[in-house]
Amino acid sequence: MEKESERQQEQEQEDKKVCKRCHQNYTPSSNTPSSCRFHPSFFVCRRHDDQKRYYELGPNDPPYAAKFYDCCGAEDPEASGCTTALHVSYDDD
Repeated sequence: MEKESERQQEQEQEDKKVCKRCHQNYTPSSNTPSSCRFHPSFFVCRRHDDQKRYYELGPNDPPYAAKFYDCCGAEDPEASGCTTALHVSYDDD
């Protein structure tokens, strides 16, 4: 019984994958439609006035230039993802 449990743990360790969206470790058996929390768009830096130009902020940029996630508007680069889905492994390509 103990060896079986040991084998199961070893198998789970071997089956662990890394999600390419949220970068978390997961096992396929625990992957659910709400397992992965991520931003489907990029963290951008762009002027709010024309909504078209993307650029890196410089020291002389105007005060209306902002950095935010294009998908949800969150301004913190460490903000929790705004979308949930199944994890996607780098192996799934």
